[in-house]
Formats: sequence, structure tokens, C-alpha cells
Amino acid sequence: MTPAHPRRGAATWALLSLAVGSFGIGMTEFVVMGLLPQIAQDLLPELWTRSPDDAIAAAGWLITLYALGVVVGAPTVSGLVARFPRNRVIVGLAAAMAVFSVLTVLAPTFELVAVSRFLAGLPHGGFFGMGALIAADLLGPGKRAQGVAIVLTGLTVANVVGVPLGTWLGQVTGWRSAFAVVAAIFVVCAVMLAFFTPPHAGDPSRTFRAELRVFRMGQVWLALAIGAIGFGGFFAVYSYVSPLVTEVAGSPEWVVPIVLVVMGVGMTVGNLLGGRLADANLRATLIVSLIVLALVLSLLALSAAWIVPLVILVFAVGATSAITSPAIQTRLMDVAGDNQSIAAALNHSALNIGNSLGAFLGGVVIAAGWGFVMPAWTGVVLAILGVGIALLSFRLERDGGRATRRVGAEDPANPPAEAVGVATGPIGRG
Repeated sequence: MTPAHPRRGAATWALLSLAVGSFGIGMTEFVVMGLLPQIAQDLLPELWTRSPDDAIAAAGWLITLYALGVVVGAPTVSGLVARFPRNRVIVGLAAAMAVFSVLTVLAPTFELVAVSRFLAGLPHGGFFGMGALIAADLLGPGKRAQGVAIVLTGLTVANVVGVPLGTWLGQVTGWRSAFAVVAAIFVVCAVMLAFFTPPHAGDPSRTFRAELRVFRMGQVWLALAIGAIGFGGFFAVYSYVSPLVTEVAGSPEWVVPIVLVVMGVGMTVGNLLGGRLADANLRATLIVSLIVLALVLSLLALSAAWIVPLVILVFAVGATSAITSPAIQTRLMDVAGDNQSIAAALNHSALNIGNSLGAFLGGVVIAAGWGFVMPAWTGVVLAILGVGIALLSFRLERDGGRATRRVGAEDPANPPAEAVGVATGPIGRG
């Protein structure tokens, strides 16, 4: 038994510990969306008195600031801690998220809550990045994506269980109670990680400057673009499920939470299936899942006026989009070379950019007067663009590999420098 490959039972407990943290992250990221009216009324009382809609819109900055924290924190935190043992870093990141959640509970003003939400987003990418590297090793060769998928399952289950319960609790007992539960989850996670995560060395030679070299690798940028643009197709629909249900399908508001739970179940199923598929054939999983996502979104747009097919297709959208997640994470780890820590974390920067991009473009087409179905068609376009980027990435990688073999055949001992550049330059890497 090696530190990276413990007994199956020990690996299961370590993966469960990581999934608990993933559950907490999913809850803290999304529960605020259902509690914006309560937060606005409590922290912005004067604005609420004048205009509840304006107060809720202002409270929406808490969502934006968290996402900004993720985008900023993923590369910086991961780059700074790459040299340290990963099993210790992951405990520290869970503890930091517990502390920042407590700050959200205790902060007396909107401005301080906003700061706490930005801070809470900083460890997000680092936790998932370190967790993905640990999980990939825990299950051993041939099961890396499955390990990543198990960790991400906590995030999808949070959308099924944690977010609805947290929203209900916050509505009944006050919005701060939801974040108190989040803080408790991260405390439990930190303790479990401290007990169950096996030793997992970092790279003492890695510096923050060295980790930043990942941004010179074209294949890393392409992998991030697949996540930000292709997965943005999912967020274009996810952000506007409520008006799809109430305005297009004509269903009452109480149906909306049910539809969201159905989508969350689909995401959980798709995530676990995606891990197995990515281990079997990562390239095919990425391309086929994005093509199927575009097809399912098209069917959703065509049948959204009827609630039964809408619910079925929402499940399919959640499942097909989630299949891509462990594949993208694993792809980043494959093309990053020695820059594993920062590359694994950057996936969550990309997904948060996709969240913002999908929601923004969906809002643009609605504001243009094209209706609440148009975000689904926007998602189709984004998914197809994701397919194109994936095909470009694999084509460039294949061409780079051919160039390497050709140069080696001509002069294995001393290949021409310009030919080496074809294989190892910014686009050829991976």
C-alpha cells in the first residue's frame, strides 16, 4: 500500500470527506439565490422600502462577488500552495471556508457580508483542484475521472438536497441560519479530511511563478474554453428555468423547485456516468456529450410549452451537461504537464465564467424581446461552439504528436529546434 493508493475502505472515506466539502461549496454558492429577498430586506432596509426590486438586484452582487472570488482565487491560491503537502492544504482550505462562512453569519452590514462572500469564493477552486488531484490518485490508474466525479457528486447532490433545505431554513428562521449550516458542514469536512486523507505530497520545487507557466500552454487555454463556452450552454438555461416553467409552460410557482430538483438529480446521474465514460474514452466523452447537450437543448426549446416534456428534458439537460464536467477536469490535468495544482483549480474558474456568460447571454436575448425560450437556443449555440473548440484542441494535439514523431525519425539525437517548437510550443503542448 502506498500513500497515493490506500486500501479501498480508506480511499472511500477520503473520497467521502472530499464530497462533504463539495456539498458545502455547492450549498454556499447557490443557496444565496433563493434567499435574495430576505437578505435584501435585512441588510438594505431603506432601499427595500423604496423599491424591493432594486434591493433584490443590489443583493445579487453577493452572487457576483462570490463568483469573482472563485475566478481570482483558483489560480492564485493553487499556485501559492502547490509546494505543500496536498492532504494538509485541503484541510486548511476547508477550515478557511468555515471561517469565511462564519463571517457571513456575523457580518452586521451589507458591505461586510459582500466582503465575506468574496473571501468565501477564494478557496473554492483550490479545494476542487487539490481534491481532484487527490481523488484521481486514490482510485489508481484507469479510474482518475471516476475519482474526480465522486468528489463533484457532492456539488450536484447539494443542488438536490442542500440548496432547497437551506433555502427553506433561511426563509423560516432567517437567512443567516443557512450559512451557519454551511459553516458547520465545512467544520465537519475539515475534521474528516484531517483523519481520512492519506499523505499526498506536493512538489517542493514548485513556485508561484513556475505554476503560472500553465498560462503559456495553448492546450490548457483550449480546455478552459471548452468548459467556459460549452458548459455555458447549460447555465443559459439553468439561470432561467423559473420563467420557462411559469411563463412558457404556464405552471404555478410551486412547480419550479420540483423542476430544479429534477435537474439536480440529472446532474448527479450524469456526473457519475461521466466519470466512467471519461476513463473509457475522454475525447469521445467530451465531444459526444456536448453534441447531445445541443440536441437536448433544441428539443427543450421546441417543447417548453408543455410541462411534462419540459421536466423530462430538464433532467436530460442536467445529465448531459454534467457528463462533461469530470471529462474537462481530467483533460486539464492531462495537458497541464507539471502544473497540476493550478490547472486542476482553473477548471472552476472556467465553469464560473461559463455561469456568468450563459446567464448574461440568456438575459440579453430575453431583454431583446425574443422570449424566455431563446436562452435554450443560446445554449445550443454555446454547446456547438464547445464541440468546435474540442475538435480544434484534439486536432492540434494530434498534429503536434505527428511532428514530434517525424522529427525523432529524422534525427533522434539532435532534432531541429524549429521542429521541436511545433510539438512543444504553446499550442502543441498537451
